[in-house]
Amino acid sequence: MLQAMSGQKHQVLTAVSVVSQNKQSSVVVTTDVWFKALSEKEIEQYWLSGEPQDKAGSYGIQGLGGRFVTRIEGSYYAVVGLPLYETDQLLQEFINN
Repeated sequence: MLQAMSGQKHQVLTAVSVVSQNKQSSVVVTTDVWFKALSEKEIEQYWLSGEPQDKAGSYGIQGLGGRFVTRIEGSYYAVVGLPLYETDQLLQEFINN
């Protein structure tokens, strides 16, 4: 996966749903992430760090993998795993209604 993302843009899609007895609401947050070109050595060293081994996208933007990211458009927190702003907006729908 890291080799495929090397020097490329990829998209991270993160969905959040809030459900109550009377209502359900969901949002999908799309974030574009650009990677620098990675050498085989960088990929191997990163793999050996252990960080990417439990990541769905094979990197942790909030950790060592963040050094590969040259640019993002969208929600940083969605790439980490939970889009905080969008989650709060969904929760506000339930609180205010």
